[in-house]
Formats: sequence, structure tokens, C-alpha cells
Amino acid sequence: MPIRILIADDHGVLRAGLRALLNSEPDFQVVGEAADGQTAARLAEELRPDVALLDLSMPGQDGIQVTRQLKQTLPETHTLILTVHEDEGLLREAIKAGASGYIVKRAVESELISAIRAICAGSLYVHPSLTRALLKEISPSLVPDETPSEPLTAREIEVLRLIARDIPIVRCRRPAH
Repeated sequence: MPIRILIADDHGVLRAGLRALLNSEPDFQVVGEAADGQTAARLAEELRPDVALLDLSMPGQDGIQVTRQLKQTLPETHTLILTVHEDEGLLREAIKAGASGYIVKRAVESELISAIRAICAGSLYVHPSLTRALLKEISPSLVPDETPSEPLTAREIEVLRLIARDIPIVRCRRPAH
């Protein structure tokens, strides 16, 4: 059963490119597209996708607002925020709203595909450019200052290795109704 994806972005050319990229994966199926947040939320309710790929900045409701709404109405749908904003505050807000991932638009195609698979497997995906900010928030001791005064402990190295290890590729499974 393919991973069913809803794309929401206010730029038509970007939606078309995302659709072509995602539909080229044998285990992905784009089931709908929206140009604004309200349409994205409505289509998600109708289509019940496994993944909602949401632009952060859309007319009407933004990606974070749609994420909050979907967390309430469709908790089984994973949301992946797609944005140009490499902003720690927006990342925190998206995660608090219930987003399963946050990826920047400058990411390469394989990163987007990996992010979708990771969130479907139950992992949180954060684009590497923002991982440091998230780790700093979760556990400041894991992220050394720019000029470290002492090396990482063996435990800190072990935790970083666990965070960085490869994520197995697992398909989303829709719950039986």
C-alpha cells in the first residue's frame, strides 16, 4: 500500500515539481494538492492522507495552523513542514503544534524522500541545518558551545551517535477501521 501524500503550497510550479518527484517513488502516491491552508485542511479531512506536506507560509491558514488542526481531527496523519525559513522559533512552534518534521526548501530531493519515510516510521525529522537548535533546546549539554572548553563525554558521544544513526525505511500503515 503506497504512502498517500497531500501537498499544500501556494506556488503552483513548486506543487507540480513536488508531485512529479513524489509520484516517481514506487511507494508514494500524491492524492491531493492545495494552494492555501483552508483547502489543505478540507482536503485532508476528505482524503485522509498518511502525510500532509505543508508549506509554512500560505494564504489564510499557515502550515503551523493547519498542523494544529490536523493533530486534532486526523492524529494519524503525519505533517511535514516545508519552508524557506531556517528559523529556530518557527521550528519550535511547528514541533509544538504537532508537526512530525521540518524541512527546508533548499533540501535535495533525496532528503525530502527520506524525511517522508522517516516520519511515516514514527520518527521526528528535522533538516540538518536546524538539528543543532533542536538539540540545544532538548538538552543543552549535548550541544557544545562554538568554542568548546572540554571534549564531549563518552555518554554525550553515544547519544549523538544514536541520534545520527540511519533510520530504517518503513511504509506507513493505515489503521484498520
